[in-house]
Amino acid sequence: MISLEVKTERINRLLKKISIILISLYLLLIIGFYFFQEWVIFRPKKLSKDHVYIFNKEFEEINLPTKDNSIINALHFKVEDPKGIILYFHGNKGNLERWGQMVLPFTEYKYDVFVIDYRGYGKNSDKRIETAMYKDAQLSYDYIKQVFSEDKITIYGRSLGCTFAVKMAADNHPKQLILEAPFFNLTDLSRSKFQLMPYDNLLRFKFRSNEYIPSVTCPSTIFHGNKDALIPLSSGKKLYEVSNKENTDFVVIDQGTHHNLMEFELYKDKLKALLD
Repeated sequence: MISLEVKTERINRLLKKISIILISLYLLLIIGFYFFQEWVIFRPKKLSKDHVYIFNKEFEEINLPTKDNSIINALHFKVEDPKGIILYFHGNKGNLERWGQMVLPFTEYKYDVFVIDYRGYGKNSDKRIETAMYKDAQLSYDYIKQVFSEDKITIYGRSLGCTFAVKMAADNHPKQLILEAPFFNLTDLSRSKFQLMPYDNLLRFKFRSNEYIPSVTCPSTIFHGNKDALIPLSSGKKLYEVSNKENTDFVVIDQGTHHNLMEFELYKDKLKALLD
């Protein structure tokens, strides 16, 4: 018979092997996330430099040169006698080919719409750097400010784009800010998906909307669905809690997901009121 001492030794060896395997897997997960985080955060789709956009609305393609020799590709959709302009910052997937179609409904409210592609999206192949991306957003704001006074500028952010929308509203004086499914910051959002990673040290992108929104003084509206599986409602609520609540309206869309808020009458009615 095997003695108790031998059994204990075997169990200890087995536990040691299991611990080594688990620690190794955890370290591999950390290393993998660090090197592939941009693939997780951003889902761009490339376009050739000579790609020709086709939409069923009047538009102009704009290329904004940056101080660091990049080119920010943008679309300006135009309506006759516009009430103002919507500066739209899109989500993390696709490019202007997709988002150009997504913003067309806003022209029905008699607003021009200006939407940019981020670095590494569409016709831009440059490296993404958070500080540079905020400067690109400001560049787009400065461009439309040449045509529209700030009291005619509505800033709209969707998902990832909310972080740029919040920063622009904090740094400028637009008419209003509208956010669709925002997150508190990227570290907080990442922890909501998987808590065991040391995100503070791993993430090269922070997107701290929570640090910028207290400086937003214009009227603001946050839309969020209570069935959003990508960016949980709790993240949007946390952002609202640190905003200037006297100027901010938090609108919860019952049964709304991350992709269908525009289908709900509550969203349509509220947006119509904001843009009228």
